[in-house]
Amino acid sequence: MLQFVKNIKGDKVIWIVVFILCIFSLLAVYSSTGMLASKKQHGNTEYYLVKHLMILGFGLGLMYVTHLVKYTYYSRISQIGLFLTFPLLLITLISGTNLNEANRWLTVPIVNLTFQSSDVAKLFLIMYLARILSKKQELVQDFRKGFLPVIIPVALVTVLILPANFSTAAILFVTCMVLMFIGRISLKYMASLVGLGILAIMLIFALSKTFPTLFPRGTTWVARVDHFINKDEAEPDATYQVDQAKIAIVSGGIFGKSPGKSTQRNFLPHPYSDFIFAIIIEEYGLVGGSFVLFLYLILFFRVIRIASRCQGNFGTLLSLGIGFSLVFQAMINMAVAVNLFPVTGQTLPLVSMGGTSIWFTSISIGIILSVSRRIEIETQNGTEVDILTEKSLINANIPAVQV
Repeated sequence: MLQFVKNIKGDKVIWIVVFILCIFSLLAVYSSTGMLASKKQHGNTEYYLVKHLMILGFGLGLMYVTHLVKYTYYSRISQIGLFLTFPLLLITLISGTNLNEANRWLTVPIVNLTFQSSDVAKLFLIMYLARILSKKQELVQDFRKGFLPVIIPVALVTVLILPANFSTAAILFVTCMVLMFIGRISLKYMASLVGLGILAIMLIFALSKTFPTLFPRGTTWVARVDHFINKDEAEPDATYQVDQAKIAIVSGGIFGKSPGKSTQRNFLPHPYSDFIFAIIIEEYGLVGGSFVLFLYLILFFRVIRIASRCQGNFGTLLSLGIGFSLVFQAMINMAVAVNLFPVTGQTLPLVSMGGTSIWFTSISIGIILSVSRRIEIETQNGTEVDILTEKSLINANIPAVQV
């Protein structure tokens, strides 16, 4: 055990933030799954606690293993991963498991494990984008040689995710835009891209209203936006989730009702995933909710610090892209819970219940810690990160694995 602790490297503050979020996750999931346990597990409330504990434990194991791998190796992995991402998304779109009028899930045969292919695509696309931007720094202002190789995979992945999961596609697109801005892509190309994106969204919403059967999820997107904008005119059933979340937040007050004493968990749909932040505020109050928000801000601050200390472009873009994606998703989830944003269905990273989402989040944080770990090693050796070594590994045909 002591040897295991000694082997934990990387940013210690991020490790502490992760452990605290895991504790919040265990408490909140245990509290919010009472109704689910009574319906599906004959009242065995410990079932979901033990299951979630195992999921978190495995996630921490993945994080540990991932952070031991030299981060330049992920440049090569991103190429393989992105190549596999396209067929995965296509299979999901055509024959994936249908949930709420959308094919989002794939089931792994034999082990019967389900996962969202968008989680896989999101991670590999960010990794690949960091790779391609770091390789083409001298060509980023060129449309054909710099911009097109970057935007084509971004467009393909987001378009394949969009029909089933608009919010995930939007978050991924914004993350890629941030990475392109940091990677010095021409602002005029980015402005044109934003304009096209806005026009595309307006067209999709217009077609969804005119031809409801054209986009299976289109009517849901339009309804959520309409209910958010016209709150006073919406029917009670249409705003039920948001109303119950508001009740949970208001009843929590400043210091909350104390752990395990939520009442809205019995009325709020998905209190253990999409609206878990409302349950946290109800039980821990404004103080507890602010603390969770503060943890994500600390995480992002540490990611920025890691990126600023990394001498290579790939490590900088990789850590910033993954860190921004995680924290941005967390902010969206919390904004939905407090009714500052329309309902999206995004989970709270490392806190909401869910197997593969927690595991991919753990892998993502492990990659950030891998960058941090490499900086620590080079600093301890009294040298700076070798930029030429990073470039050679990124460009190499056969990656050099260092653990």
